[in-house]
This record gives sequence, structure tokens and C-alpha cells, in this order.
Amino acid sequence: MVSIRQLQRELQAENTSYQQILDKTRKELALQYLNNLEISIHDVAFLLGFSEPSAFKRWTGQTPKNYRSSSLAYENPSVF
Repeated sequence: MVSIRQLQRELQAENTSYQQILDKTRKELALQYLNNLEISIHDVAFLLGFSEPSAFKRWTGQTPKNYRSSSLAYENPSVF
């Protein structure tokens, strides 16, 4: 088991943080989930621990609904 301080040092040595890794993971999952029309936007927010769907706008510049309906979401989901 690694102590919290040791983990912080190791992440710092990699020029990252727990929060950055969490944000990156949430972003990747959000974009994958939004491309799956069987998952509602509210369910995506719930699965990622957001209180409301608008939290996605910081990653895409669009609301989840607009992102999902844009052709960009289907043509190249990894653009962000």
C-alpha cells in the first residue's frame, strides 16, 4: 500500500495529479457515453458523479444535448 504523500510525490514526478487523472478519465467516459444513444444525458451525468449535465460544457464548449446531436460527436469522438 502506498501512502497518500508517496502517491502525491509519484504523481508530481509524472507532472500530473489525482485530480488531473480523474478529470481526464471523466472526460473520456463522458464522450464515450454521449456517443451511446441508449444512455440518457442525465444517466451519463449520474454515472460520472455530476449533479447536472451542464458540467460537460467545460470539455466540449457545448451542452451535452448539442454535443450528442452534432455530427462531430459521431465523426470523431476523440477530437477533444
